[in-house]
Amino acid sequence: MTRPDVRVRRVYEPPSPDDGTRVLVDRLWPRGLSKETAEVDEWPKALTPSAELRRWYHGPSGDFDEFARRYESELAAPEAAAALDGVRTLARAGRITLLTAAKEPEHSHTAVLLRLLLG
Repeated sequence: MTRPDVRVRRVYEPPSPDDGTRVLVDRLWPRGLSKETAEVDEWPKALTPSAELRRWYHGPSGDFDEFARRYESELAAPEAAAALDGVRTLARAGRITLLTAAKEPEHSHTAVLLRLLLG
């Protein structure tokens, strides 16, 4: 079995012809960006961390490792698990690009999703 071809990019970067399926993994639409400009193919909102978890992580006691653990727990819920399975199916079919507005995707839920998708 080949390893899925999954990339991560900031949604504010211009789309590239080699992005494959573009999947927005943020709960809220990025500020100041039109849907036409973003060229998003999929937007599985159920895949995103809860508002409570995001607030905790961005608060004074937020720790990335603990955030990742809690987020993986949330991803076990039926709706989130189904959304993750859907993205896994897309990744098996060809290249996908996970899009986020996070300034540091490597310290966001996107890094957790990337790790889970790549196995």
